[in-house]
This record gives sequence, C-alpha cells and structure tokens, in this order.
Amino acid sequence: MNGLSIFLHVLLILASFVLIASILLQSGKSAGLSGAIGGGAEQLWGKNKARDYDAKFDRITKISAIVFFVSATVIAYIQ
Repeated sequence: MNGLSIFLHVLLILASFVLIASILLQSGKSAGLSGAIGGGAEQLWGKNKARDYDAKFDRITKISAIVFFVSATVIAYIQ
C-alpha cells in the first residue's frame, strides 16, 4: 500500500464516521401529531435555532457524502 492509498482509506473512514454522526444528529422532518400539538411554542421562539442546526447538519451530511463516494470510487479505481 502506498501513501495515497493509506490517505484515501483514512479519509474514507473519517467521512463514514462524520456521515453516520451527522445523519443521527439530524431531527426528523415530520414530528407527527405530538409535534403538531405540542410544538406551538417552539414555532414561535425556538424554530429558527432548530432550523439553523438542521441546515448545518444537512450541509455537513452532503459534504461528507460527496467525500465518501469520491474516495470510495478512487480507491476502487486504484485497486
């Protein structure tokens, strides 16, 4: 294994951990009936903060997914 292959494998492992963590930390898109009833106060005061966190996790998920697929493709091509 040369240095590029080791670097790509480490990058693939890191991207997979970041991808898993960012997906698990995202909130659900639909909270169901309990969110519709109990979420009235959250819509008035806390919705913008939640939307900001969701936007950050969404961006992190997209970037880590791109890094994951590109590194996996390059590793497959090298081998």
